[in-house]
Amino acid sequence: MCLAVPGRVIDIGEKDGTRMATVDFGGVVKEVCLEYLPDLQVGEYAIVHVGFALQRLDEESARQTLELFAQLGMLQEEFGDPWERAAAEAGAADWPFADDIAEQPRQAGEARDSVDAVQEAQQQ
Repeated sequence: MCLAVPGRVIDIGEKDGTRMATVDFGGVVKEVCLEYLPDLQVGEYAIVHVGFALQRLDEESARQTLELFAQLGMLQEEFGDPWERAAAEAGAADWPFADDIAEQPRQAGEARDSVDAVQEAQQQ
């Protein structure tokens, strides 16, 4: 599932002629295009979808939404790398959402298959 996630702009620059920002999504930092919100400033919040800042958002709404997404385990679904998650579940690496793993039941065999694949790759 792709979510529109609120994030806080921590830096603004230009890349290949495009206004870009470094955005913090509750601890996960990503590069975001600012072409749809060219006047967005450092410290402001925006709703981001597929790498584009789409709408300015007030800080309280952004914090409430990020907290809710974290409680529902949706941040790791949106931002987590499935290979990193599998490695973390196998005990091979740190993962930014490691606390969420313990709280979620495994889905029918899917997570186990990922862990097995990581373990096989490590043995080779």
